[in-house]
Amino acid sequence: MSICAIESRLSAMGLALPPSAPSRALFLPGKISGKLLFLSGQICEWEGVPQYCGPVGEGFDLAEGQAAARMCALNLLFSIKALTGSLDSVAEVIRLGGFVAAPPGYGEGPFIVNGASQMFIDLYGEAGRHARTAVNVASLPANALVEVEAVVELR
Repeated sequence: MSICAIESRLSAMGLALPPSAPSRALFLPGKISGKLLFLSGQICEWEGVPQYCGPVGEGFDLAEGQAAARMCALNLLFSIKALTGSLDSVAEVIRLGGFVAAPPGYGEGPFIVNGASQMFIDLYGEAGRHARTAVNVASLPANALVEVEAVVELR
């Protein structure tokens, strides 16, 4: 079995897909409609164990928040591969939706979600650029710091 081009890029970045990305509730990890794959939100967990907890607190490190968003992106990539068989099946990343657990008035949520956006751009180049929404929320499942969902177009 050969490793796809996108997985090779991921490896060159020193990253790997998680061994699993279990669902926490009654929903599919994604659903294909035509050439679009709608991916359910993924939190910043590794094999079902949250790694970054929210909400954003005093002295919060933006780089840590971006790492949490990258972990969400890795879980999304796991789902893409599980549903399509290959990360190379993605023609284009259409949209990301990012959610950051933060107190009222916190204005840096979009910069945290940049961690996920940058991952898709680094892996897919121009095809990884996407429309996006990034909002702050009071809390997320499992007390996670970040959750990211996506819509991708398939080849």
